Amino acid sequence: MAHTHPLPRLLGSTVALKAAMAVSGLLLVGFLVGHMVGNLQVFGLFGGREAMNAYGAFLHSKPMLLWGARIGLLVMIAIHIGSAMTLIQRNQAARPIGYQMKKPIASTYASRTMRWSGPIITAYILYHLAHFTVAGVGIPGFPLKDAAQRVDVYQHVVNSFQSPLVSLLYVIAMGLLSMHLWHGLWSLFQSLGLSNSRWNALKRPMATGLTIFIIAGFMAVPLGVLFGIVK
Repeated sequence: MAHTHPLPRLLGSTVALKAAMAVSGLLLVGFLVGHMVGNLQVFGLFGGREAMNAYGAFLHSKPMLLWGARIGLLVMIAIHIGSAMTLIQRNQAARPIGYQMKKPIASTYASRTMRWSGPIITAYILYHLAHFTVAGVGIPGFPLKDAAQRVDVYQHVVNSFQSPLVSLLYVIAMGLLSMHLWHGLWSLFQSLGLSNSRWNALKRPMATGLTIFIIAGFMAVPLGVLFGIVK
């Protein structure tokens, strides 16, 4: 009798999928924080045009690092979504006959829309990459150069968010991200097996605080441009 190797079964187990979703989610949160900090350089308090363009020039001088980060981001997203969709399918298969009347008692709107917000956010990320880094889709005069003949990342951001439509798409994406992020952070401890009475009371406040911190940082940029603070 042929014996199957235990490793594929282990990697495809529900526990492994939950761990993969949690770890990839944690890495994505780290990326979000780093990206938010980079974005805030657009404000004069954090360096303004000089700091942002110098940062952009550094990244473009390291193409292996830059494209490694972009590809790594997409791989983490693929692992995150793939694990989540597999778990959803298993849950549905375990309960083939749905409830006659489904009342969401313990769940939240954010948790019930996770399966939709994830793919929509991914689609926006692909658009965002094309918009700012690949082809300058929708940015007038792309690519612009500053006085030092570097790519004028600062002006690209300003020109882009001066469009109400671009800013609106960004705000919608941030709204979806806030719900996805809040529920993901809240459930992270449980997915990693760290749920206990000591941590449970802190999960929601920590998830709420970190979500507000990240989303506020991202939202500050388009709002700063639209209200003339950044120009």
